[in-house]
This record gives sequence, structure tokens and C-alpha cells, in this order.
Amino acid sequence: MNKLIQVQGLSKSYQDGEQRVCVLEHLDFQLEAGEMLAIVGASGSGKSTFLHILGGLDSPDAGILEVVAARPSEMSANALAKWRNRSLGFIYQFHHLLGEFSALENVAMPLLIAGKSTKIAHEQAKALLERVGLGHRLHHAPAKLSGGERQRVAIARALVNNPALVLADEPTGNLDEDTAAVIYDLMLELNKEFNTAFIVVTHDTALAKKLPRQLHLDHGVFVEGVA
Repeated sequence: MNKLIQVQGLSKSYQDGEQRVCVLEHLDFQLEAGEMLAIVGASGSGKSTFLHILGGLDSPDAGILEVVAARPSEMSANALAKWRNRSLGFIYQFHHLLGEFSALENVAMPLLIAGKSTKIAHEQAKALLERVGLGHRLHHAPAKLSGGERQRVAIARALVNNPALVLADEPTGNLDEDTAAVIYDLMLELNKEFNTAFIVVTHDTALAKKLPRQLHLDHGVFVEGVA
């Protein structure tokens, strides 16, 4: 199998007043290409911190970290930005769509940043929005879309550069139960269709169990499965 992520001895702590708080402690972790994983854990357990380190948005205190053929903690800011745009997709609890742009323009943005022409970027963005069921909402601004529709746009934006890995931080945390289930089913479909690996951080164990693999982050270390 093709190892997409390899982590050895990853540690991260923060200073909280007089106290040093350890959130990740000597973590070892691997992910295969195309794998789909849910990470669950209590609030403050380090789930988001782990995702941020994988995405090069934060740096570990110690450990070896290889993600999609790169070592993000050792890269320059410019190289990191290019690698992140090319190799990763991000989905957050709050969609972070640009309010002044349409759904089509939001999804096309990573392609434009990568140097694609407006014509090609819009064609690829349109095709992906149609795939996630939003072909009829291409020119609507985020404010005109429902919560579920905004997350579909965010998923399309995360996938438009055909990344090897999508990092999703509580992607359904702002949605009702039925809409959350639809979004999870969509991510499962897209994982199979594009062979894109997904790491989904969530507090919802019922939804986590829909994914093929689950890890529980407890006191800075991983435990296989969820209760």
C-alpha cells in the first residue's frame, strides 16, 4: 500500500499561564492513499491541533512528519503554500466561503491560485458543483444557500485541485442531524469516486462509525475505534 502520511513520535504542548499543557504525546500514525478515517475525542483533546499540524498550519514540538511526499514543518512559507494548495483540501465547521463571490467563483479559486485560466477553472468548478448536486446554484452567493448547500460548495472547493488528502474539521458540526448524514454520505461517495483520502475530525461518534476506520484521541494518544 502507498503510505500517504507517516508520523513518528509527534508531540505538541502549549503554555497555559504557569502550566505546560501537553495535547499530543509521542503519536505514531499512518494513513494509506485513498483511506477514510474519523478522529473522535473530547473537546480540547488535540484533534484540531493534529489536523493543523498535518496541514502545515501549526508545527510540532518534536517528531517526524511526512504528509503527501513532503515534510511541512521543514518547508518555507512559500513552498508550504504551494504544496498545501496542490496536495490538500480543507473543510471546516464554518464553510469559510467568500461572501462576495458566487458558488462557482468560490470553487474555482484554488485553481486560479494554482495558475489555471479562468475558463478552465470555471469549467472544472462547474463540473464538480454539478457532481455534488449544485448545478442549479452555480451563481448564487453563499448567503443565498442553505447550510447544507454551503458545505457542499466547501467540499467541492476542497476537491477541485484533485488533492491526495482532504482534512475536514467538524464538517457537519453546524448542521442538523439529517443534513449531516447527507454530507457524510457525499464524502464517502467522493472518496470512492476520486480515491481522495479523508481525515474527518468529529465529536459525533454515530457519524464517525459510518467511516471505514476510527481513532479515538485520548490524553494525547490514539486508540483504535470508538465506543
